[in-house]
Amino acid sequence: MTKKTTVSLVLGSGGARGLAHIGVIRWLQANGCDIRSISGSSMGALVGGIHAIGKLDEYEVWARKITKASMLSLLDFSMGTAGLFKGAKLIETLKSLVGNVRIEQLSVSYTAVASNISQAKEVWFRKGPIFDAIRASISLPLIFTPFRHEGADLIDGGILNPVPIAPTFSDNTDVTIAVNLCGRPVKGARLPDRDDDRHSLLPGMVSDLVDKFRNGVGGGINIGAYDVLSQSFDAMQGTIARQKIAVYPPDHLIEIPRNLCRLIDFDRAEELINHGYEAARQRLSGVLPLR
Repeated sequence: MTKKTTVSLVLGSGGARGLAHIGVIRWLQANGCDIRSISGSSMGALVGGIHAIGKLDEYEVWARKITKASMLSLLDFSMGTAGLFKGAKLIETLKSLVGNVRIEQLSVSYTAVASNISQAKEVWFRKGPIFDAIRASISLPLIFTPFRHEGADLIDGGILNPVPIAPTFSDNTDVTIAVNLCGRPVKGARLPDRDDDRHSLLPGMVSDLVDKFRNGVGGGINIGAYDVLSQSFDAMQGTIARQKIAVYPPDHLIEIPRNLCRLIDFDRAEELINHGYEAARQRLSGVLPLR
């Protein structure tokens, strides 16, 4: 029997572009790879965690049905000033879809990375309920409230490590493959707008909410909230990702351009999944030691 190539898979942060991770995983599965280890930040932690549970099929079916209206139905507004949304409704929806297990019970090694911003250090979740780890890792500042863990407020793992390669160092696998969702912008990469994109209330609503949030804490800064927040976060993550990759180069790197879509374009699942599959095919065909 032919031995499969064993893989340590690093899944980066990048909002809706994280749906491309599904396509990457599908290509690896279709080409005889055995994913033994997963390390992820933000959407990478979410998609990777659901794959580790063994429920990626169920999640993909659900993700492909997401619309802008259903996205709004998953948002539970926070009355505080630490973030716009509590995130509990989204997490409970995902738990009901795929179940909630402890990380120690998984058949693969799994690490979700979050950020303790007050101490400027990464927090690696390698035990405990997997959706606690995921909730901490997806806590995008201003959008989701921080996740309270062992007396500390944790936020999005991509703030400090958008491509968490270091957790895979002790793995005994054939190759480490990293997916960077914050690759340099590529001309023509942006998914074409659809008619409902032009008339969508969601970006404007988020902008209004961020402005109100900022004004509520005494900021009153005159900027276009949603676009500036999104582009600034992507640019910051892209810079940090390049630094991390330079210091800890993986065996193979798949780069998704950060201008592929907006952070909140979760209703573009089919296109993003297909993009991830094609990016993996182009980068790994003929170079991965398939067995």
